[in-house]
Amino acid sequence: MENLNKYIEHTLLKQDATTEDLNKLFDEALQHKFRGVCINPAYVKTAKEALKDSDVKVVTVIGFPLGANKTEVKAFEASVAKADGADEIDMVINVTGIKDKNYDYVREDIKAVKIACGEIPLKVILETDLLTKEEIKKACEIAIEAGADFVKTSTGFVKNGVGAKEEDVKLMYETVNSHGLKVKASGGIRDKETAIKMINAGAYSLGTSSGVKIVE
Repeated sequence: MENLNKYIEHTLLKQDATTEDLNKLFDEALQHKFRGVCINPAYVKTAKEALKDSDVKVVTVIGFPLGANKTEVKAFEASVAKADGADEIDMVINVTGIKDKNYDYVREDIKAVKIACGEIPLKVILETDLLTKEEIKKACEIAIEAGADFVKTSTGFVKNGVGAKEEDVKLMYETVNSHGLKVKASGGIRDKETAIKMINAGAYSLGTSSGVKIVE
């Protein structure tokens, strides 16, 4: 498959990432013309400056990694990220809300963040490792109702989690595609073969820290 680089959101969300690590990430994204970089909110301005003369998108995460922040905190976080120059925002869903079938809460949680995002795309991280197939489908349906732009598989932070699974990506794609939403596969995508499987299953973009390995 050609142009794999255009699917990749080159990711560095490690707690102990240094400025040197971030600068390396930005350089690699520029060199390989990746779709974007995905970094923690504190570094959005730094990323924006480093990537200003390129097409590489600056993606950041909200309510990360647990999704259990209060709605107004998530919305405020998103508004700050947008002001700092984020091109796209990946928020973590309230997993407890899905488990408890508290769907109105989950819907309003996403909706508030989408309002804060305005015109910039919002991806909703479902954390598929923690959900049943029925819960994945329901979470997708709520994301549609709340006005999100993407659904995303995983944070990559679940202990002993698999991350993106082909069948989950396919289910997500089949649920949201006719409503105009896209799918981001993320978590455990470490080689070219897996990357291509995810794209064939319906992924529009790939969150991975192995972007360089995949394209080389």
